[in-house]
Amino acid sequence: METFVVALTIFILAVFLGFELITKVPPTLHTPLMSGSNAISGITIIGAVLAAGTQHTLLSSILGVTAVAVATINVVGGFVVTNRMLQMFKKKGR
Repeated sequence: METFVVALTIFILAVFLGFELITKVPPTLHTPLMSGSNAISGITIIGAVLAAGTQHTLLSSILGVTAVAVATINVVGGFVVTNRMLQMFKKKGR
């Protein structure tokens, strides 16, 4: 039970810190940070594939496949948002 309380405390602090950091980012830095976030999500996909492939238990396989799906959605969504933001700064063609 003590381990759960410590993990929950760290999770709540990470959520609070993440929210505070994201709200303080100026719009000019958003695109470079999205690129960094996409790179981190790519690393997450590799870890999730490894977790899904070990097949220790059925639960670990299900969680691994779910993590692969969610991280893939995050990467694709990040690239779509970054592309749309970069399109806003391009000059209109004739």
